[in-house]
Amino acid sequence: MKLIQAIPLLFLALASAHVSAATLEVNQEKSRIHVDAKATGHNFTGTLEKYTATVEGNTTTIAPDAFNLAWSFKDLNTDDKKRDKEMLAWLGSGNPKGKFDFTKSWVDKKGINHAMGNLTIKGVSKSISFPYTTKKEGDWVTIDGTAKMNYEDFGLPIIRAMAVMTVDPKLTVRFHIVGQIK
Repeated sequence: MKLIQAIPLLFLALASAHVSAATLEVNQEKSRIHVDAKATGHNFTGTLEKYTATVEGNTTTIAPDAFNLAWSFKDLNTDDKKRDKEMLAWLGSGNPKGKFDFTKSWVDKKGINHAMGNLTIKGVSKSISFPYTTKKEGDWVTIDGTAKMNYEDFGLPIIRAMAVMTVDPKLTVRFHIVGQIK
């Protein structure tokens, strides 16, 4: 008798174990990644024009299983060529790169999705977490979020110019990732 009662539970467990995983093919024309900075007397935004993104997740819950992002700081455009050149010099010689590697996600008590991962800049990795939202329309998924970071955490000095202008080390990264489920 106990075996007969356990059969429905076994089917329920097997059905819930079936997870539909897929890869999201990121459309860079529809996606955007912005870095907002505050400086003495003005604010500016850099736009990451090229990057490599790999996103995998559950197509039913739209929960991420993997999210990896890599870029070159040469592709961060602030609409000021002089500032962009100075930023590259501040980051060091060569072709400075950055990356984000997702480690986990969770839903808090208020029902808000959060992600955590390692952000690496100039070879220094720090764990960051941030809230995000997802939306699915057919085979298309949109992921939006905002992450706060402090560039001093990565061994970078405060940016100063002309003895009076300073760029606040607290930056805001806003992302809008759009992709098609494959």
